[in-house]
Amino acid sequence: MNIFRLAGDMTHLASVLVLLLKIHTIKSCAGVSLKTQELYALVFVTRYLDIFTDFISVYNTVMKLIFLGSSFSIVWYMRHHRVVRRSYDKDQDTFRHYILMVPCLLLALLVHEKLTFKEVMWTFSLYLEAVAILPQLVLLQRTRNIDNLTGQYVFLLG
Repeated sequence: MNIFRLAGDMTHLASVLVLLLKIHTIKSCAGVSLKTQELYALVFVTRYLDIFTDFISVYNTVMKLIFLGSSFSIVWYMRHHRVVRRSYDKDQDTFRHYILMVPCLLLALLVHEKLTFKEVMWTFSLYLEAVAILPQLVLLQRTRNIDNLTGQYVFLLG
């Protein structure tokens, strides 16, 4: 296994665990951008379309399931949990995240290895992941109130 991939997976996993810890224990998602979380959920859905068709390794499959499950659970918490959703400040999280998707999709249609649906979606996920943090950064700049766990989450995600 590539040591850089393992390090990347582990830091991303740590960032997700820090965020889930914050949401679950404090029952708050203050300072967290729902739009960034939705973009990451889209990144993982489009990247892992092969999860049930192509087996690579147990590690690979488990990490895919963890990233998919954690992304959707964070979005669910922020949208539907009766206590957590009240702490989400949608008036501050105003970045139009949909405008990030169109250029990433167009770029994926133009620059890809081969023109298949799974390949274009995988390429789209790479481009989208590169910009998915932008709504979170804009929210942090706007609110200027960064608690310890949110700061650790952004650091580990970066």
